[in-house]
Amino acid sequence: MAFFLAIFLVLMIVYAWIIDGYRKAWNQIPLFRRTNSSPNSFVSVVIALRNESENVFKLLDCLSAQRYPSHLVEFILVDDFSTDDTADKIIRYKNKTLLPIVFVSMKEEFGSDTIIQSHKKRAIETGIKKSRGSIIVTTDADCQFGPDWLPILVAYFEEKNAAFVAAPVRISPAMKFLGIFQALDFMSLQGITGAVVSTNKMTMCNGANLAYSKEAFLEVKGFEGIDDIPSGDDMLLMYKIYQRYPDKVFYLKDESVIVDTESVNTWKGFFQQRIRWASKADRYDDKRIFKVLLLVYVVNACFLALGIASLFKTTWLFFFLLLLLAKTLIEFPFVNAVSIFFRHQRLMKYFILMQPVHILYTIIAGWLGKFGSFEWKGRVIKTNTSKNG
Repeated sequence: MAFFLAIFLVLMIVYAWIIDGYRKAWNQIPLFRRTNSSPNSFVSVVIALRNESENVFKLLDCLSAQRYPSHLVEFILVDDFSTDDTADKIIRYKNKTLLPIVFVSMKEEFGSDTIIQSHKKRAIETGIKKSRGSIIVTTDADCQFGPDWLPILVAYFEEKNAAFVAAPVRISPAMKFLGIFQALDFMSLQGITGAVVSTNKMTMCNGANLAYSKEAFLEVKGFEGIDDIPSGDDMLLMYKIYQRYPDKVFYLKDESVIVDTESVNTWKGFFQQRIRWASKADRYDDKRIFKVLLLVYVVNACFLALGIASLFKTTWLFFFLLLLLAKTLIEFPFVNAVSIFFRHQRLMKYFILMQPVHILYTIIAGWLGKFGSFEWKGRVIKTNTSKNG
């Protein structure tokens, strides 16, 4: 017992040091203040869509509202073999508006019987091949954003002469347990993203809000080398570009560019999403990320072991509750700082209640991300083999 607790304590000290480092780094990221008034870059916004009938009009309205010169932008919408009326809705919208929409059908490009690996990456790559912009911006079809999203994102990109920019994403939760849990968990991931990218310690991002140089994308040969797994259009690409341009990868901290997405409304859907994210863990060439992920997993596994042991001996329960409190106190200042930026402070009162669930979810999603399978856009994908696109 003493040896286990000693090891656990050492891990918690290292964990506390890392989390406090994230807090300091997050707080030190300067808020962006736009200086130039007129953009110079032609931008291609590339969005892959699959069965997004419920969201596509809201997405198109957000694109239409952008305060960016229409002669300097194109919106490339790539339909990834949708089985609903997503494509029809895009075409109807395109025909009744002056919005510079470029519609691409993967079915028409490759044929309905073609077997394609890594569908989303292939869809984005197809869109980029048809693009005219020097800057590629990507988001997801189920996202919404304000009218200054594109102009400020591009202004930052130009000012920094960037090769890759990661920008903030926020989950807008339904005020139920699952929604609140997702929002808090995702917010902490966003805080880590900002902290590590701004200090050049790791490469993390979310594909719902990215911008990168088309030249850089082509130089690193796009998704080549990571095209045998279904996801990875964000972090794995980011690392490839980081290797070529280590001083030109940035995180944009500006409330005006926050992209909002809805929380998943079922536990099954939530776990499918997180298993998909976890499935990329052993593909990160950036081993700094893998080491942190491994530490987090081991810490949570220790909590599970201690929790099970506490069912048989009250002494273990005491240490379990004590260390759980320590974990909460370690994480709270960091997540609270991030919540201020994302305007989610009201959710922090639920933070301690989510801790036991977070421990279980981390263990389950991490394990199944390596040895299980998940559903994504109607496709069943195994995580323990690469040839499953």
